[in-house]
Amino acid sequence: MSFKPANNIQDLQHFGEFGGVNPSISDSATYTFLSAKKMFDTFEGKAEGCYLYSRHSSPSNLYLGEAIAAMEGTEMAHVTASGMGAITPVMFQICGAGDHMVSSRTIYGGTYAFLKNFAPRLNINTSFVDITKPEVVEAAITKNTKMIYCESVSNPLLEIANIAELSKIAKKHHIKLVVDNTFSPLTLSPAKLGADVVIHSLTKFINGTNDTVGGVICSTTEFINQLRSVNDGACMLLGSTMDSLRAASIMKNLRTLHLRVKQHSKNAKYLAEKFEQDGLKTVYPGLESHPSNDLYKRMINDEFGFGGMMTIDVGSLDKANELMELMQNNNLGYLAVSLGFYKTLFSAPGSSTSSEIPEEEQKEMGLSDGLIRFSIGLDDDIERTYQMMNQCMKQLHILS
Repeated sequence: MSFKPANNIQDLQHFGEFGGVNPSISDSATYTFLSAKKMFDTFEGKAEGCYLYSRHSSPSNLYLGEAIAAMEGTEMAHVTASGMGAITPVMFQICGAGDHMVSSRTIYGGTYAFLKNFAPRLNINTSFVDITKPEVVEAAITKNTKMIYCESVSNPLLEIANIAELSKIAKKHHIKLVVDNTFSPLTLSPAKLGADVVIHSLTKFINGTNDTVGGVICSTTEFINQLRSVNDGACMLLGSTMDSLRAASIMKNLRTLHLRVKQHSKNAKYLAEKFEQDGLKTVYPGLESHPSNDLYKRMINDEFGFGGMMTIDVGSLDKANELMELMQNNNLGYLAVSLGFYKTLFSAPGSSTSSEIPEEEQKEMGLSDGLIRFSIGLDDDIERTYQMMNQCMKQLHILS
């Protein structure tokens, strides 16, 4: 039977304490034991089904982790308080002082800032490369390299990582391939393509309502247990713990993810095709003009489309800001960072989510001042949305 991530989520069943269709929320920071020995065994990780302290684990967090592991096709998953709270422990678990990693040059600004500015304080260094060129990635590997890091669909340039090829390189050199799949849940299954660790910011598409911050790490049971170790586990010791109430909230929203991703993808593809026909410089993985369109087609789970993220370039930051303000005033979305919301969100990443990247490096990677990143919403009448956006562009003479 083929891998069906949405079915894997729906096939999970957890009854609440009193037979509720939603599992009971574990509203406790600490847990009691009937014997001192059971407490000791739990502390040592030898008592399955027992809970010690919510920084280590809780029923609500484990339910959500189980569901996302089922979606990604990994043995286990661990949820965290934020996306960065998932990314940084993974890096610290794999790399120590004197180690090196190879990273895509186009990644979320917060991740870039961590690798460029913070990790070197601990003598962990990074080479930033064009992730679309596997030969360049391999050439950057040294004897101290411990991992390759990339985003399946990069933020904000929407470059596509050839995960299967990167996995071959990682295995050849006995290092880990870590993939941030935030932009493409359900659409892509990096673990099935060879990734060792898959990360999400749950804040975005998976939760979908922009009311909760969260993250998740998906991997083998062995690696997740290493992260949770009370002695040297980065998740346990750095304390990036998700609150049980938030875990329960995300769990409820996860059940509609398959419906939302399909609508996000349908709407984004429609707008991208229209904008490209209008003569706008448009980047969307579902367009044949995208340099990795064929690769992406081979990688994706077809039923979920090409995702909800796209960009257009209107030539200058002033023009981008004018357009975003006008679209917001016309109720076409929000001038806001983040993604995966029911309304369309738009921002100029060079001055927002990627502002941590120095200006000269932005230019080198092709991140222009006039680039607008769109997270396309769940609009029911996408033709109406297009017509209204088109009028905004004509009003500002972006389109004639």
